[in-house]
Amino acid sequence: MMKKFLVVLALAFCSASSQAFALKPAGRVAKKPFGKAAQAPKAAVVAKAKSMRLSASTAADAPKEEGKGSMMESLQVGGYFALWYLFNIAYNIYNKQALNAVDYPWSIATIQMATGILYFVPLWLLGIRKAPKLSFSELKTLFPIALCHTGVHVGAVIALGAGAVSFAHIVKASEPVVTCALNAVLLGQILPVSVYMTLIPIIAGVGIASMKELSFTMLALASAMLSNVSSAARGVLSKKTMSGKQIGENMDAQNLYAVLTAISTAVLIPITLALEGTGFFSAFKGVVAKGDFTNKALASLMFLSGATYYAYNEVAFLALGKVNPVTHAVGNTIKRVVIIVASVVAFKTPMSTGSIIGSSIAIAGTLMYSLAMNASKSKKE
Repeated sequence: MMKKFLVVLALAFCSASSQAFALKPAGRVAKKPFGKAAQAPKAAVVAKAKSMRLSASTAADAPKEEGKGSMMESLQVGGYFALWYLFNIAYNIYNKQALNAVDYPWSIATIQMATGILYFVPLWLLGIRKAPKLSFSELKTLFPIALCHTGVHVGAVIALGAGAVSFAHIVKASEPVVTCALNAVLLGQILPVSVYMTLIPIIAGVGIASMKELSFTMLALASAMLSNVSSAARGVLSKKTMSGKQIGENMDAQNLYAVLTAISTAVLIPITLALEGTGFFSAFKGVVAKGDFTNKALASLMFLSGATYYAYNEVAFLALGKVNPVTHAVGNTIKRVVIIVASVVAFKTPMSTGSIIGSSIAIAGTLMYSLAMNASKSKKE
């Protein structure tokens, strides 16, 4: 930051110097000319001098403006990352509190998914964001991806409810293992040995953390792995069906996420009713009757869990679109560490020494995997 400040000062000095040395008329005039014809050359010289001073000033100001733009962009990216982390931490806390209050994970997952509709539909209706235009065949193309998107969210919600938040995120760190397997099976993609080597610490770390986890449950492990498989499948299907293909109109990353959210909500509603019925509403009333929450407080908790879920994904798109893959990898790794630490502090969840060591190894492995993948892509390009 100090270097950028000094650069701006230097550019400002150059700008001032350029303006100080602006051209002036030279030489002495022995006799003052008379008439309009005699004044014309003088007017031309003055106009030319003004033009040259303006050009010099503009050229000197250009680097200054560029420096300011670069600094503002750095601040913007930093703000995106801060909001990404903040919303993600808030979601994990609100989600766990909601699940502790009402143990109906499918219903809560549905409410969270549907909350996003309250955000992006008004943006489309008011013209703040261009609404996407999709044909029926294009919706069919997106449907399998939306199913995977549904699995990512439901698996994570069940895992976060069945065990500690920290353990769910440790297991979710093993997603690269599933991604490599599905890429090989479905796309026939064989990666360099250096990439596969990074999977060893991920597998070992998750294994150690699972054995030493004080709040270990098989449901939490299986659900977190379901989320991993769904996430990896979503990525593979996106590559297979959408790579190099234009889908609809106004389908930027944010609108794509919005459409997937809408489809997932439509999928979740009947499945949730089939699995949990209307038990969520009875449980909700029971919690309020006990005096643990008021109607308003519990409803607000459910809404906040959904709002922060959509918000952190929305900001993640904005943040990741501004940085290179290495920064993305480092940022994602730090995010997982921050969430684990925040959840341990918020819920006072004890972690054994083995769990801490295992999680550290697994998270370090995910960072190495991301860096190795980026290096592999750079060599191909």
